[in-house]
Amino acid sequence: MTNRIIAIELMEKTSFLIVILILISKINFFKRILQSEQNSKLNLIIISGIFSGIAIIGTYIGIDVNGSIANVRNIAIVSGGILFGPIVGIISGSVAGMHRFLIDINGITSLPCLITSIIAGTLSGYLCDKTPNDKKWLIGIICGIFVESIGMQIILLLSKPYKEANLIVHYIYVPMIIGQMGTGFLISILQSLKKEKEQIAAKQAKLALDITNETLPYFRNMNKDSLYKVCEIIKDDIGADAVSITNKKTVLAYVGIGEEYFKEKTKTLSSITKECIYKGDIIYVKETKEEYFADQKTPLKTAMLIPLKEKNETIGTLKIYYSKQREITDSQQALAIGLSQMISTLMELSKLEKIKEAANKAEIKVLQTQINPHFLFNALNTITSFIRINPDSARSLIINLATFLRYNLEFSDTVIDIKKELEQVKAYVEIEKARFGDKLNVIYDIDEKINVKIPSLIIQPLVENAIIHGIRNNGGKGTVKITVKNSDYKTIVSVENNGITIDDEIINKVKNGNMPENKIGLYNVHLRIKLMYGNGLVIKKLNPGTKIEFSI
Repeated sequence: MTNRIIAIELMEKTSFLIVILILISKINFFKRILQSEQNSKLNLIIISGIFSGIAIIGTYIGIDVNGSIANVRNIAIVSGGILFGPIVGIISGSVAGMHRFLIDINGITSLPCLITSIIAGTLSGYLCDKTPNDKKWLIGIICGIFVESIGMQIILLLSKPYKEANLIVHYIYVPMIIGQMGTGFLISILQSLKKEKEQIAAKQAKLALDITNETLPYFRNMNKDSLYKVCEIIKDDIGADAVSITNKKTVLAYVGIGEEYFKEKTKTLSSITKECIYKGDIIYVKETKEEYFADQKTPLKTAMLIPLKEKNETIGTLKIYYSKQREITDSQQALAIGLSQMISTLMELSKLEKIKEAANKAEIKVLQTQINPHFLFNALNTITSFIRINPDSARSLIINLATFLRYNLEFSDTVIDIKKELEQVKAYVEIEKARFGDKLNVIYDIDEKINVKIPSLIIQPLVENAIIHGIRNNGGKGTVKITVKNSDYKTIVSVENNGITIDDEIINKVKNGNMPENKIGLYNVHLRIKLMYGNGLVIKKLNPGTKIEFSI
């Protein structure tokens, strides 16, 4: 038998080992172990048994050459060691080597084969953590070639008669070196199975992110309709037959097979759902019992119940249903867990957003109540001064004040039409003109096609600030200009005067929130606009005068 024939036959044996390994890799248990980031000692012992068995098969399918066996045993030993570490390498090397020794104790190469197998397992196990993943296949081939070379030297050193040993080495050395190419193939195949998990994880992560992006708008205003839409998106994107979301007492939304059952009235939770909430653990069900699914007419046979949690407390469940009995794969489980975490987070954020919104509304209302008395005090003083000397003017001022208050009392939300706000402003200006007479000039520069909503009592305090602090303190004579203009995708509102220029100290106090309690008008407007739009007032110093603006 020539070297060439032996080499070809060894390649065939290597292919046979690879096929065996591929078949084993289809077993879910082995796949889970292979794809684990870290394995327990028990799992490593099991893996050692698998590679020991493959190595032993490699011995049995070997080729008899002058009383020795040209085999592919070390391919399995080196592959196991370099992929899983010293425990697998040493155990599989020792077991397979001892087996080779015992089946042919008096064989000319039995002892060298035992020693070589142990060396193969020890060396490959040592190289496991020293070798980058992308180089393991290459290092595996080099390790295999090195081990076979050492093995040939041990045969020449220990086997007797020397002439017979030399002849064996002559025939099998090169073929067995060539056969080590199979180590690279074996390692590459096993690594591709490990990468399969990473690829699936990446795909599932992208799917979970896509679902998050799709469902995010519906959590901003969370209600029965929005949760129904969330369930619908999840069902369509993951290919489930039904999806539902519950709280701790009732089904909040249900989409898919059996949906009509949940449209009649609010449904209480099934016993298995209560169990999921109580335990706080994922539950898998493959049943057709009524207490597990919608009703006996609903053809759902597999379910996955995942708890939704807030601060480690279960607040509900995400339930995913399939119409056929099926095994829930690791990737489906990982996706479901990711979705439940996403939903839990979004539900918590939605709650926090509502709390924040309620707090903002409450703060704005408090600020508004602070502004109203501030204006009323000045307005009533003005009216009082006209009652005796000019009753008609007093009557007109009362009408203006009534106009102002009417719109203010209609306030039912945080925003009103800007046209109503401007009517409030004009009513206020008429009251102030009565106080200042011809000394006060007010110019309105307002786009006709303005159609936006703004917080109530936002412009009027700015006009009041311009009149009182800009004009009155300048001797009571000057001009106030009120501008409302559309600009690209926003509306710009500004109030400016040509009286006294605002101090830098006041600007800093407004920005830093250090205004004294008796001068809160400007600061309150700044704070309200900041709460509503994110940015407050822009205060600009003119020469002379001051310009204050904000954008919507």
